[in-house]
Amino acid sequence: MAIRVAVNGYGTIGKRVADAVALQKDMKLVGVTANSYSWLTEVAQKKGYDIYSIGDQEAFKQNGIKIAGTIQDLMGKVDVIVDGAPKKIGKENLEKFYKPNRIKATFQGGEKHATAGTSFVAQCNYNEAVGKDYVRVVSCNTTGLVRTLNEINRLYGIDSVHATMIRRGADPADIYHGPINGIVPVLEMPSHHGPDVQTVLKGVEIFTTALSVSTTLMHVHSIIADLKRKPDIQEVIQRFKDAARIRVVRNAEVIRSTAQIMELAKDLGFARGDMPEICVWEEAIGIDPNGHNKLFYMQAVHQESDVVPENVDAIRAMMGEKDAQKSIRMTNEAMGIK
Repeated sequence: MAIRVAVNGYGTIGKRVADAVALQKDMKLVGVTANSYSWLTEVAQKKGYDIYSIGDQEAFKQNGIKIAGTIQDLMGKVDVIVDGAPKKIGKENLEKFYKPNRIKATFQGGEKHATAGTSFVAQCNYNEAVGKDYVRVVSCNTTGLVRTLNEINRLYGIDSVHATMIRRGADPADIYHGPINGIVPVLEMPSHHGPDVQTVLKGVEIFTTALSVSTTLMHVHSIIADLKRKPDIQEVIQRFKDAARIRVVRNAEVIRSTAQIMELAKDLGFARGDMPEICVWEEAIGIDPNGHNKLFYMQAVHQESDVVPENVDAIRAMMGEKDAQKSIRMTNEAMGIK
């Protein structure tokens, strides 16, 4: 019997997760919620998704949007809710809707770890989510760090990590945020990304800093990892190539920037031109010439899509699927990820 899934919050992440769920052979997308009328509700209706309202339905009706019911009506029809609501609203939804209706839910990285009690990246700690009622899929940046650092930790063991997040200033459709002309450092040490990584990669010592720049395309991470044994560049490259949801890109392919990665994603045929894989530049993988066990590398993270397959895997884990590799393979095949 298919897992019945709904998406509460049809925004940047929610709309992508809805599409990903609809592709899965073992899942059924029951519906999505909308708080107000916009082009998003028009698209959802054209895709045949049932739309459930949060609040007043009049604006939907005036614009020809058929409403299947309220969010409370939706609660009785699903096994799992993917909460795609804005930051901090997920916790409110947990208390208002999910707990009273005994509905399992995934949350996004804008919520605190304590909201769900389990933070999740499929390739690292899938088993921790098996059978859980609530799971938090960590943020795009944290997902990117965990995916690659997990492979390095398994290969060499990590003593400590220093990473700098060069963050996009806003998503492409966001006209309200910036910076437009400036570089804005995050004035906290460490940035929140390091402690967030530790909710998944437990025991890994990591210190992170971050800054925002004038781009909408992707984040870039500059990572220095001190390892328990000396790394080998070719071994690292092969490990990344073999790993799920990591893509090695090369200067030799004329992929020299985030702009070219996003163009590659379009040419590969990913929906919306997304890049759900973490892209590591082959030529930017290096080791300490002084003989220390240090590994250096740079990677690009598409903030709108890398967490989407993680939500799908979290759903399976919560519903009792114990085989992480089986779930990852099913999700990847359905979404066209290598």
